[in-house]
Amino acid sequence: MAMEKYFIVNTGSASKKYALYAGKKKLFFAHLEKEKGNFVMTIVDRAKTKKMAISRQNFIHSIKYLVQLLISQKVIADKKEIIGIGMRIVAPGTYFQKHRRIDENYFIKLNKEKSEAPLHLIPIIEEIKAIRKVFPGAPLIGVSDSAFHSSLPDHSRLYALPTAIAGKLDIRRFGFHGISLQSLLKKIKILFGEAPARIIICHLGSGSSITAIKNGKSLDTSMGFTPLEGLPMGTRVGDIDAGAVIYLAQKNKLNFNQLEKYLNSSCGFLGLSGKTGDVRELLDLEKRNNKKAALALETFVYKIQKYIGAYIAALNGLDLLVFSATIGERSFIMRSRICRNLDQLGILLDEKKNTWAVSRDGFINKKSARVKIVVLTTDEMEEIANQTIKIL
Repeated sequence: MAMEKYFIVNTGSASKKYALYAGKKKLFFAHLEKEKGNFVMTIVDRAKTKKMAISRQNFIHSIKYLVQLLISQKVIADKKEIIGIGMRIVAPGTYFQKHRRIDENYFIKLNKEKSEAPLHLIPIIEEIKAIRKVFPGAPLIGVSDSAFHSSLPDHSRLYALPTAIAGKLDIRRFGFHGISLQSLLKKIKILFGEAPARIIICHLGSGSSITAIKNGKSLDTSMGFTPLEGLPMGTRVGDIDAGAVIYLAQKNKLNFNQLEKYLNSSCGFLGLSGKTGDVRELLDLEKRNNKKAALALETFVYKIQKYIGAYIAALNGLDLLVFSATIGERSFIMRSRICRNLDQLGILLDEKKNTWAVSRDGFINKKSARVKIVVLTTDEMEEIANQTIKIL
């Protein structure tokens, strides 16, 4: 009897990831992204990795394209072999802090919330529509990206708003990147036997967040009601004075929809550099003495260091600092800059180990360091698959 197959979908703010699982075994993985202005796809099939250029149309209609690819490469004989689909959901609201089946009620609620987190929700909604066309009738599971942060204590999850209106409108800090954090905690437990009591995880990618974890639970995290809060990111503004937001809207005559789009899509590294939201491209520009690119990178590093310092205070010390996600895993340059000047906090980087640990797991701290520093590749796809299989 053939093992049941599950299709896993992770639609991010700047890329798309897909995987096919037979039970808990990964058969196929594809990562679609934009690189230097072109669309590319990296696939891992039968332990072989291949990178190729793809068309804009194939990127847009990625579900249909990948199913055809899976059939042509004989990974599956027919799409009917896939009995369920699991999908990462990034959405504000208490309702979305649980893993659930995506039924009509769920879909209606997603559409209501799309103005709050459009950078993620609009692509997710479009992806759900595409999935329903390609897999009509197949059960679809929404795996919450904020469920991990349901443990946030009131003093870190609440904004200083009147409690009645905040409760009525469900305005509080939900946090995101929880699927990645859950995946990383499993790795940490394997590395140490049990997770250290005080951990800070730097999930750094086109969307970035810092999370303080105490005794295995989320104590505080940089993203809030939406993924717009916290660090400056590729195109997102991050932390900003609410008064400055009001002033910006008034002076530029922006309505709420225009303001939301501006803060999500025109700010961050792109806004500071005037060129790009991609850290790889910013590093190239910096080498060519582009001062705005250098400033964008310096601002990113400084904000991360501030969060690390604040969370060490909140945790009353630190046992483990983790770097993960695209920038955290791949860029030894950014890791080096972030750890610089944190020696008084017990964070001492071994540059040789740091240079070695690119897209692979490894400790990068000096032997004498009080704080362990580790690069860990996150596996959100496996975590989404696990939750999907559990629910189905």
